[in-house]
Amino acid sequence: METASSLLRRGLQVFAVLQWVFSFLGLAQVCLVALLLAALGRAWILVALYLAWLYRDRDTPRAGGRRSAWVRSWAIWRHFRDYFPITLVKTAELDPSQNYLFGFHPHGVLVVGAFANFCTEATGFSCLFPGLRPHLLMLPCWFQVPFFRDYIMTSGLVSSDKASAAYLLSRPGGGQVAVLVVGGPLEALEAKPGALSLRIRNQKGFVKLALEHGASLVPVFSFGENELFQQFPNSPGSWVRRAQEALQPLLRVALPLFYGRGGLLLPFRTPIRTVVGAAIPVQRCPKPSRAQVDELHAVYVERLTQLFEEHKARYGVPTDRHLLLN
Repeated sequence: METASSLLRRGLQVFAVLQWVFSFLGLAQVCLVALLLAALGRAWILVALYLAWLYRDRDTPRAGGRRSAWVRSWAIWRHFRDYFPITLVKTAELDPSQNYLFGFHPHGVLVVGAFANFCTEATGFSCLFPGLRPHLLMLPCWFQVPFFRDYIMTSGLVSSDKASAAYLLSRPGGGQVAVLVVGGPLEALEAKPGALSLRIRNQKGFVKLALEHGASLVPVFSFGENELFQQFPNSPGSWVRRAQEALQPLLRVALPLFYGRGGLLLPFRTPIRTVVGAAIPVQRCPKPSRAQVDELHAVYVERLTQLFEEHKARYGVPTDRHLLLN
């Protein structure tokens, strides 16, 4: 029988995860409603002042954001980590005098591992990689939502447009890490237990960006990311998948129909092991040719595959299972 302290600990873990799921799926809408209600009430002058400030601050998500060490160190993130649990695994030293572009795989449904490891200190990023400052790139549309954009920037989230990544990778003195979920929103539609499918063969923009700024590429594979939720059947070619793929360009986000424990939005308690590979040195080339991009992309895919193969047995992937690269 569980003790009172154990029940309390598990309850705090569930609360931490549920508040994060709400932040991911519903907080932006709540912020918009709150702004509208305030504008229609007596607080309209405060709304006007905020919107004026917001206009002046519009470029911040593309200029490194506004991270807060205090927010990143909240105790609630440790409960969030322990729910699964989540572990950050370091395989090689990274020179803090360099800038890096981390390629995160796979997307999963809600990018849980990327958030926990790079937007909080719960898994000890700063201790494992001293001198480096991670910034997780997120779709630009989320930074257009008042209040919500200010909250997500405190964790180190920044816009995923090219200007934002270029700002980080070109910073003098090094120490900047741009974390990009390479597969993008459409890869979320493949995020199902046991799935090892990655969208990467035609994803070469991040490689070109690394070449343009001489930023080292680092492959990252998050074992367990696809095991957190089930999805309703959406096989390629089905009407559900066709609808999801048609809506994605319009909404800028994917719409996976997913569920977790008890048919709810609470993810399964599955361990997530996020393995950070060794850096791939990149020589700066302001105007790389297609051949140069293709060559570096091939090296990156090889290193990512190697990283997966070297660690899969340790984290529960059968030896006869391999990555499916699309």
